[in-house]
Amino acid sequence: MKRQRLGQHFLITPSVAKKIVDSAGITKKDTVLEIGTGKGILVPLLCDKARHVISIESDYSLYNMAKEKFSNISNLTLLHGNGFESDAKFTIFVSNLPYSKSRDAMEWLTQKKFRLAVIMVQKEFAQKLGENHRAVAVLVNHAADIEKIMNVGKNNFSPPPKVDSVVLKLTRKKTIPKEIIQTVNRIFSYKRKTLQNIAKQFGKVIESDKRLEDLSGDEIVSIAKKLL
Repeated sequence: MKRQRLGQHFLITPSVAKKIVDSAGITKKDTVLEIGTGKGILVPLLCDKARHVISIESDYSLYNMAKEKFSNISNLTLLHGNGFESDAKFTIFVSNLPYSKSRDAMEWLTQKKFRLAVIMVQKEFAQKLGENHRAVAVLVNHAADIEKIMNVGKNNFSPPPKVDSVVLKLTRKKTIPKEIIQTVNRIFSYKRKTLQNIAKQFGKVIESDKRLEDLSGDEIVSIAKKLL
């Protein structure tokens, strides 16, 4: 099954779906963006709370199925395509993405203006976000406050994945421009070097023997800004 090869496992437990939507604190003022409509377990719950819901699905057959299933919901816009190429405006982001897209999703999200995001990721990826010596962790923690909502066991999906999942809530603090994201990622490709030697790779001068492991995430972002 193509969808399974993409790493997509469909959430099938209504109580988990309800907790995901409840934790987003959606009001009738909010526009919700969902990337990955899937079989639509979240769609009616989101539409019930939000002013408007935009749900984007890359799989054409799933998109068509959702169009038929939810044709009577007036505050829903269903789109087919790559959600990460969308310029839709939203205040709340909700997604249960294929595991392979987690990092791309997080980097994309740090560039966006939104109020709150609730995203389901692989447990191992959630743990990485707590480790300051990874580029993605530095970026996400700089852009948002992260709160763990719940663990989601593999038996809540069809087909069951090999790993457990975690639902995270991100409350945005600031956006990060794409060039800063690229620079932070590049800095981490030299993470064994001192700051002085990292700066040389960018043709800049920083007088410091410190390494990335000696710095906070916010300090690493400040260094990235100096190296632009």
